[in-house]
Amino acid sequence: MQKKKDGKAAGQSLAEQPPKAAMKIDIWNERLRKNETALAEEFARMDQRAKLYNGTRDIEKTPAGNGGGMKGRKPPDKASGVRNIVAELIEAQVDSSFPLPKVTARREEYEGLAKTLEDYLCNETDRQPFEKLNDMDERISPVQGGSVFLVEWDSERHTHQTRGELCVSILHPRQVIFQNGVADVNDMDFIIVNMGMTKKHVYAKYNVSVENETESDPASRGGTEMSDDMVTVHFGYFRNKKGGIGRFTWVNDVVLEDLEDYQARRAKKCADCGAEWQEGAAACPSCGSRKAESRSADSFTLYEDIARSDGSIIPQYAGMGADQQIMPQVGGLPAMMPQMEPTRIPYYKPDVYPIVVRRNVSAWGKPLGDSDVDKIADQQNMIKKCDTRVQEKLDTGGSVLMKSKRTKMPYHDGQFKVIEVETPDELSCFRLVNLQVDTGQDQAVSDSNYQQARNILGITDSFQGRPDRTATSGTAKQIAVAQSAGRLESKRIMKNAMYADLYAVMFRFLLAYSDEPRAVRHKNVDGSTSYSEFNKYDYLAQDDAGEWYWIDDFLFSVDNSSSLAGNREAMWQEIRMNLQTGAFGDPADIETLILFWGMMAGQHYPYAAEIKEQLEQRRQMMEQQAQMQMPPGAAGMGQPQAETDFDMGKMDMMGGLNNAM
Repeated sequence: MQKKKDGKAAGQSLAEQPPKAAMKIDIWNERLRKNETALAEEFARMDQRAKLYNGTRDIEKTPAGNGGGMKGRKPPDKASGVRNIVAELIEAQVDSSFPLPKVTARREEYEGLAKTLEDYLCNETDRQPFEKLNDMDERISPVQGGSVFLVEWDSERHTHQTRGELCVSILHPRQVIFQNGVADVNDMDFIIVNMGMTKKHVYAKYNVSVENETESDPASRGGTEMSDDMVTVHFGYFRNKKGGIGRFTWVNDVVLEDLEDYQARRAKKCADCGAEWQEGAAACPSCGSRKAESRSADSFTLYEDIARSDGSIIPQYAGMGADQQIMPQVGGLPAMMPQMEPTRIPYYKPDVYPIVVRRNVSAWGKPLGDSDVDKIADQQNMIKKCDTRVQEKLDTGGSVLMKSKRTKMPYHDGQFKVIEVETPDELSCFRLVNLQVDTGQDQAVSDSNYQQARNILGITDSFQGRPDRTATSGTAKQIAVAQSAGRLESKRIMKNAMYADLYAVMFRFLLAYSDEPRAVRHKNVDGSTSYSEFNKYDYLAQDDAGEWYWIDDFLFSVDNSSSLAGNREAMWQEIRMNLQTGAFGDPADIETLILFWGMMAGQHYPYAAEIKEQLEQRRQMMEQQAQMQMPPGAAGMGQPQAETDFDMGKMDMMGGLNNAM
């Protein structure tokens, strides 16, 4: 390859590249071309949907044979104003909350692992901008019929204790080229993702210069015109011969990356014999070669004992228990028994596409679902036509005054005008004709189409928070809201299914690449917080034959109550109601109050932690007083129950609880 002055590789043209690379890039460019051609109509519909959501003034022409509007008059191409029902009805469905993970173990002994994993995934949703991703997803999915999430492991992100982090991002369907004719992502042979990246970013990430390349697809970054600083990077994910996932990355005719099994871990091995290269070694321990290279590895050797969260140890040497000791060293090497060999652990590979699709509404034979915009596009077009006709009638209408030529009229803006006539007959020459055209029919058609659009999507007045005259009581209104929610329930189910799949893929990437233990924050039942660690080696088990394997057969779903848990005010009301109904015990008992205020502190109620601390101090004082009042020698006979006259009205901060909530 051509070299720059700083030693970094420059991009090669197709003719300059090795024959194998040139052959591969030809194959991938042909795949890109054929599948983009097959999706050309869908891409055009995506652009039109986006225009309708953004409120385009374009009016679709009336098909030939329908009269073409009024005789001798061409219908308008642009609307005078847009009543954007597409955006209105889609925004009415936006759900700002996203479901949190729920992990279920298949076996009882793995319940603790499932709970730790569930809490760690919840922590990941807090660390990453899931609120922003969900907000964008709530618009893209109903407009385009679906959205795509991409899960990656960013090895460049480091902390003082860890290396690498999960990275979840959202893709517009316009960026994803699905294999034509295949509806399910997991059944596809390949998927191509297009991303706009700056030339400097490509150079820094892949050490390949693309300064001479041009941007091939500005739409993949949401643009319409090419930029001199940008290029379109194509990521080709494919299923390799072993069932794993490979990735081929390129720009135009320049190869950036060619990984046959990109999800496999890579290790330093001898270039001649393929033996594992020991850390810090100057030569291969098998053949003595000094040439090493990075290759895919299926397993690795332990060079030290690994401690797990439960205190157990994965020993460095196979067949040796945690309580066994290595014999004293002889000549710098441990004097091991002949049967003792270093423990080899298999690398975990996700072997799944890092792409998770959310369908708006399921559709047969399509990778994405049905679009809400497609269903109400005709109604939106009719509303624009009717509203434009109404505006034209109002603009062209007016009043006509007829009078005789000899009658003179003052032309000024004053309210009072004097007109002099010579004869009574001249008065009959005055006539005012109103040319205003009736717009009632046009407005009725417009309102009818608006109602049709709402009926198609299942959105009622109650769902939009409008006054519903059909609901004559509170119960009737609740029923109306429930019926409307039932029409939209399938969309929520598809959203929950996508998040369940997303959390499953995130777990697989954690199991494959998170080598160091990571802190996990737990929220306890009493509102307190505890901390532990997510250690991927806790998910490593050994079968009866001594083979190590990874425990990854957890069931992933979502917690439907997470939206309530995320609403603090609603949780305050729920906890307060439980206190009043005696669910925590006697509301006057100090133990019950400590439990109550502990849970309120867990939901960040103002001053709840301080109130709980004061109650605990008061309980301690009462216990001390009870011990002092005990007769001598009664300590071993049992402690009598302390009778207290704890008065809730004496607590000023608690007294305003009912008003505050």
